[in-house]
Amino acid sequence: MVERLDLGVVGVSEGNGHPYSFASIVNGYSDEGFARTEWDVIHDYLREKDPSEFGFPGVGVTHAWTQDEAETERLCEAARIPNAAKDLESLGDAVDAVIIARDDYETHAEMALPFLEDGTPVFLDKPLTMDRSELAEFRPYLERGQLMSCSGMRYAQSLDVPRAHTDRFGDVELVRGTVIKNWPKYGAHMLDAIFGVLDQRPVAVETADADHTSAAIRMDGGTLVQVDTLGDVPMTFSVDVYGTERTGRYDLRDNFTAFRRTLWRFVETVRTGEPVLDPEETLDVIRTLVAGHIADEEDRQVSLDELGHES
Repeated sequence: MVERLDLGVVGVSEGNGHPYSFASIVNGYSDEGFARTEWDVIHDYLREKDPSEFGFPGVGVTHAWTQDEAETERLCEAARIPNAAKDLESLGDAVDAVIIARDDYETHAEMALPFLEDGTPVFLDKPLTMDRSELAEFRPYLERGQLMSCSGMRYAQSLDVPRAHTDRFGDVELVRGTVIKNWPKYGAHMLDAIFGVLDQRPVAVETADADHTSAAIRMDGGTLVQVDTLGDVPMTFSVDVYGTERTGRYDLRDNFTAFRRTLWRFVETVRTGEPVLDPEETLDVIRTLVAGHIADEEDRQVSLDELGHES
């Protein structure tokens, strides 16, 4: 028999529906509940899935908290969450692990560290942080399998072929990621997606003189990774791989599967007490985001070595 695992979900941040999608993937969803929310786009892709695709054995999201009581009630109704917690402390006391499904990274340390210090496993929405001192605080929890953080795009189904068969591309000369919005939150999507394909590590970052953030990342295996975060443009989540033997273009649109695969890995991390995602891969993404921000601000190439390593 699978051991019962009760999860708590914490939301919300502006423009981010992850509390609704993550909890619904675990619990299933209510059509009537979603009709009372602003998340038609999430409701649409949930309705396209077969009932067999929802849930994990022995796992339920049993408690939710947001900073707005009415929002919490809508979340609970839409994602069939039985309990609306009054505060974060009571939520932590009631569950085995916590999903902080907010991408306002400025609040992550304040919200997550009390859970982590208490021994509660935590999943933190991307990006983990943009602060190097906070990254140093988070690192031990990543290494001991108590903390997981990434974009679901690391596990995008569209990238299954290049992940499994990178060798078929020959020498990969260039990988280009193109995405909406801004560098910290949406650049994280592309870095997780691309670094999940390449068996290489980032070395240095520089940015182009452009109206949007356009970052060139040199990898230790010789591949150049180019990530453009285009701002407010029509929906774009694309990865292009250019090798000496073949090329490929991959549109990342199946959020449901990407999120489900991410949640599966978090559940495995909680159950085993071992990190399913290598902590160094999370750290590489955050270091690259920080280096890209510095490169853009100071108009220079930034080596990841100059950022140092977290103690």
